[in-house]
Amino acid sequence: GIDGTDIFAFFMTAQDKHRGKLPETPVTYNAKLNPNQLQGAYDRYQQKEINNEVMITFGFGDGGGGPTRKDLEYYNLLKKGLPAVPKAKMEFAGSMLSRVRAHALQNPKTPRWQGELYLEYHRGTYTSMAQNKRYNRKSEFLYEKAETTALLANILTGAAYPKAELHEGWETILLNQFHDIIPGSSIKEVYEVSKSQYEALLQVGNRMVKNAGAEVIGKVATDGGVLVFNPNSFEASGTVQLNGETVFVRDIPAKGYKIVKDYEARGEVQATEKVLENAFFRIELDETGAFTRLYDKRNDREVLKAGARGNVLTAYEDYPRDYDNWEISNYYKEKSWELSDKAEIYPVTDGARAGVEIRKSFMNSVITQKVWLYDDVARIDFDTDIDWKEKHLVLKTAFPVDINADKATYEIQFGTVERPTHSNTSWDAAKFEVCAHKFADLSEYGYGVSLLNDCKYGHSVHDGTIGLTLIKCGIEPNPNADVEVHHFTYALFPHSEGWQQAGTVRQAYFLNQPMLAVAGGTAGEAVGLASVDAPNVVLETVKLAEDGDGVILRLYECDTALTPVTLTW
Repeated sequence: GIDGTDIFAFFMTAQDKHRGKLPETPVTYNAKLNPNQLQGAYDRYQQKEINNEVMITFGFGDGGGGPTRKDLEYYNLLKKGLPAVPKAKMEFAGSMLSRVRAHALQNPKTPRWQGELYLEYHRGTYTSMAQNKRYNRKSEFLYEKAETTALLANILTGAAYPKAELHEGWETILLNQFHDIIPGSSIKEVYEVSKSQYEALLQVGNRMVKNAGAEVIGKVATDGGVLVFNPNSFEASGTVQLNGETVFVRDIPAKGYKIVKDYEARGEVQATEKVLENAFFRIELDETGAFTRLYDKRNDREVLKAGARGNVLTAYEDYPRDYDNWEISNYYKEKSWELSDKAEIYPVTDGARAGVEIRKSFMNSVITQKVWLYDDVARIDFDTDIDWKEKHLVLKTAFPVDINADKATYEIQFGTVERPTHSNTSWDAAKFEVCAHKFADLSEYGYGVSLLNDCKYGHSVHDGTIGLTLIKCGIEPNPNADVEVHHFTYALFPHSEGWQQAGTVRQAYFLNQPMLAVAGGTAGEAVGLASVDAPNVVLETVKLAEDGDGVILRLYECDTALTPVTLTW
């Protein structure tokens, strides 16, 4: 007595047992199916009125290893048709998907879904193997910068465009975005190879940028000025590293350069072990280095909740239900340790910025942070170095901000997505750890706080607390995952109005793609390769066309607003 739900499993078992051959002694199976059992089997296929086909991909392993002998034996049975089992047909996936799409578009009952399909699983992949993710982010931006600087040099000086090196570098970047490499769920040996590949392509990328800058400088008369290159699509006034010091420069053209002499390093930030203050903020710290107060002077506003502390580093016990390096389970916060030991705190200065260096220990690990305020930039940076030795822990930082909002905004590729900050439903509760690219923002009417980063992807915003996951160190399949030295920067950007009006996207780009200074040039000369006049349009890419005929520009609108825009070349 086998019902319709067991037929398929039975044949699979029979094939395994007899290696694809039926028993020599005839065996009789009673496979009578009553209507209720048969209906139950068919009901497992949902929305059959829209589509009655199911795709099953097969083959050896996760890497496209092709069908095995056993796969083909199963297919030889299933293609002939079995009671209560769908008849199998082998074909290209694209053919099946085209057929499904045509059926769905023709059917008025086809449902429509708006928004993301959030995967309630594998939340640890946003953070595992953090060094590998840093390499990815830095490589993406470096090769975009190399494309633009090389094109600029080509147009202005006739310098050769390094097409082959760029192409090879992008292929390596994309190769290492394959699963399970970038999720951090591969074996140790994979990351030994990817590290070597990344370091090689970073070396090549930096050389291409340096060579392009030298070509431009070589064609410009010099009188002691400084050439500042801005790789971003916005005209920029901000900081740049020059001769080992941070200086402030103004009005650098988008996707271009300006030669300046009037750079500034006024040194107006006040910094002691307990207080940081500039024209924008006053920050008070406790003996652990956490913020006990963050006051926004321009908006006369306390940023943190009353009695709360900001930039509190906390380690959480991390033993997920399964899939160690892949997943974070929803109970991970039930056991935690704040890094609450007294820290060593020292004032530090660097030209146009100043702050404190905070050094603390946790178990066998050492965490060092430099918290920076700027003379002219309304952003708080946290340059972080961690020598991490632990396993089965998740390390997070958090800022409990006094913002009343039931949705937070997260940057994704070429746009943003909103997610709830509460746990009203099971779907809401499942989003306790979510993915974002360069920023997450929590805003109410007239005020908000953005948390920016230069290589992190795991975020959480709940009940007014903005969290960023810094390290996750499982041991399967890599027993030494994240047991290494980590370098990264995140930044807090309190702002008036919403994140769109405040320019959060620009600040995220400036953090990830800082301007570059090169000595030499005649003061006052400025060249912008390409620019747009709409603040919510990002000119992401400027590169030579692959066939060498013309230039490719890729733009996107970042605020979800219909926008007239003028592109200037």
